[in-house]
Amino acid sequence: MKTAQATLRNFRQAPRKMRMVANTVRGKKVAEALVNLDFVAKKASLPIKTLIMSALANAKSLEIPTENLIIKTIKVDSGAILYRRMPAARGTAHPIRKRTSQIFVELA
Repeated sequence: MKTAQATLRNFRQAPRKMRMVANTVRGKKVAEALVNLDFVAKKASLPIKTLIMSALANAKSLEIPTENLIIKTIKVDSGAILYRRMPAARGTAHPIRKRTSQIFVELA
């Protein structure tokens, strides 16, 4: 069975927050997942929806029939971490980690 893939790298949101949205569409049909993402009130829903649409376009270019594609795999990993500092008392500093995500989608 042929598969179509798409990847989004270094998206500036924590992977833990992205996984909450990714878990809602895992294993569903593509059309159903796109409708569900319209009603999820999270910042992560728009980039995940765009990524699924990109994988769907990749499937069309590979001449895979798109009527009954499902989201076989959706994986959210951590990307590069931006390290920043917050000034604190007595001239010290506390670390701030601004996390990024890498999302991988595979349709089958």
